[in-house]
Amino acid sequence: MPTKKDKLILGTAGAVGAGILSWRAFFPWIGHDLRMMKNGGNAGKKLMADQVNKRFLINMFEEAVEKYPKKPFIIFEDRIYTYEFVNQQTNRVANIAAKWGLKVGDCVAIMIENEPAFIWTFLGLQKLGIAVAFINFHIRGQPLIHTLKACEAKALIIGAGDYILPKIEEVRGELGDLPIFVQGQPLMLGPAYTSWDDLMLSAHPVPLCRTARAGMDLPTPCCYIFTSGTTGLPKPAIISQAKAIGMSKFFQLFYFKPSDIVYTVTPLYHSAAGGLGLMNTLDQGATMVLRRKFSAQHFFEDVRRHNVTVLQYIGELCRYLLAVPESPLDGKHCCRVAVGNGLRSDIWEKFKIRYKIPQICEFFGATEGTVAMMNLSNRTGSCGRFSPLLNKLDPTPKLLVKVDVDTGDAIRNKKGLCIPVATGEPGLLLGTIPPNYQNMQFYKGGREINEKKVLRNVVKEGDAYFNFGDLLSVDKDYFVYFRDRVGDTFRWKGENVATYEVSNILTKLSCIHDANVYGVEVPGSEGRAGMAAIHLEGNMQLTPKVLKDIFNHCKENLPNYSRPLFIRFPKEESITVTHKQQKTQLRKDGFHPENIDDPLFYYNEAAGTYTPLTLDNFQSFLTKSRL
Repeated sequence: MPTKKDKLILGTAGAVGAGILSWRAFFPWIGHDLRMMKNGGNAGKKLMADQVNKRFLINMFEEAVEKYPKKPFIIFEDRIYTYEFVNQQTNRVANIAAKWGLKVGDCVAIMIENEPAFIWTFLGLQKLGIAVAFINFHIRGQPLIHTLKACEAKALIIGAGDYILPKIEEVRGELGDLPIFVQGQPLMLGPAYTSWDDLMLSAHPVPLCRTARAGMDLPTPCCYIFTSGTTGLPKPAIISQAKAIGMSKFFQLFYFKPSDIVYTVTPLYHSAAGGLGLMNTLDQGATMVLRRKFSAQHFFEDVRRHNVTVLQYIGELCRYLLAVPESPLDGKHCCRVAVGNGLRSDIWEKFKIRYKIPQICEFFGATEGTVAMMNLSNRTGSCGRFSPLLNKLDPTPKLLVKVDVDTGDAIRNKKGLCIPVATGEPGLLLGTIPPNYQNMQFYKGGREINEKKVLRNVVKEGDAYFNFGDLLSVDKDYFVYFRDRVGDTFRWKGENVATYEVSNILTKLSCIHDANVYGVEVPGSEGRAGMAAIHLEGNMQLTPKVLKDIFNHCKENLPNYSRPLFIRFPKEESITVTHKQQKTQLRKDGFHPENIDDPLFYYNEAAGTYTPLTLDNFQSFLTKSRL
């Protein structure tokens, strides 16, 4: 039976709960809504209070230093860095930067690996109200030049990784008189660089007066987090101080506490680690176990050794963890929740059961987005819930609308407004832009780059929504599922093919480790035909039996239009450092044997298998296949 608190909550929800005597029987998933309302309500109250009181990230950190000076803030390579020690380092950074003559809101770029220096450099600059651009230390050449210029960096601080400085040297002549400071380089640096280590040794660890950041306000940029650049050059998403406060409350949806220990292995320059992981740790004065880079072999060893309670995942990370040989220790840990996004439904239960994860909180959001959601009910494959109750109470409601998958444009009705999708139908996700934020900037740059993310006149004339560019669907219980990226879904034989769903089905075959599915243009045919870049499990060899097994699996589990017409077997996976699949170059390669060095095959119905596609049989294949 409902508690008094449940009744009160239901009463405020209006007719949805009125008159229902046994509401749990009628609404079996309403518990999710109640948890979301309670947890989200508490997070919302804290968010509003922090914004009113201007409790910025740096204030959160300084409060934690006062409250927990000897508490571990960062655990890295089995070394403990207390809040007190990290604060001393941030003070050194602040005292160095104070001499540069920068003003609140000016930008300094950092290009540092996952290590404590990233965090105290960021926080030290925050003590002056300086915006920090998180630069991907893997990029080089033109993308690197672009990122530094796009964020209008006044200085660049690079980390100790041996491979970072050479990337800067390659483009040094394109960076003008940009001051560059180098950490961890024992050798003599040329006149184009300054030793950061020498500056840190001579700087005083005493705090600056808070008046040094007196001009900082909610709209002031806190940091710039760059998009992955999978569809062009990376764009600097603006994380204002207000948005940073909001991001720091996200883990409150699953009761993140000061006693929690979060394990972070993805790059800090990414919004999952440097945004959600770090910012929520700062808000609560919790502990972060940081690893330089992801290691499947050592992942749960670290989780056990450091009594991790919250682990972060992203992309295909969990698939690599399942590839590790099983151990009696797999379920021995203190983890109470795994939080992240991109956990594919085909391995969800395997991961949860093998590693005995009590709760998987898959979420959906975007660094520059206006809304986000989270699955609090352990519903396999879901990233949140779109119940009428939640959407009615949500100050920034979300919407799924019909979209033309060929153009990516929303489909309009006779009145020029968007059309909501039906249950189970993939639709374009839109998030409300509140009226007082109509001219908000998502990226640092001109109006054009920001306007591309806005969809207007959606529900009524004059409204505005943020266009996520993602396709999601809602089931009969109002749970939401990621389906594909707009641009990844393609049309073939008059049907829409969702690459994400085809990948999930292919990877259910035991011999396939991963499958990157995309569409390729075929001469003389409308739409795009399906193609998959497949990686086999472990050291499995590509044999005629494997090809036949893949053929049979596709024929039995996929409709004709969704079956990959072509498959290739690359030596290396085409993924980003955050484990997102890269499709752009694969699409450009197409299916012509002249452009592909990998083993290449086509779906051969007559032979009952995938047959090699070569230069010798390419033309005859096009002629006979009647694509």
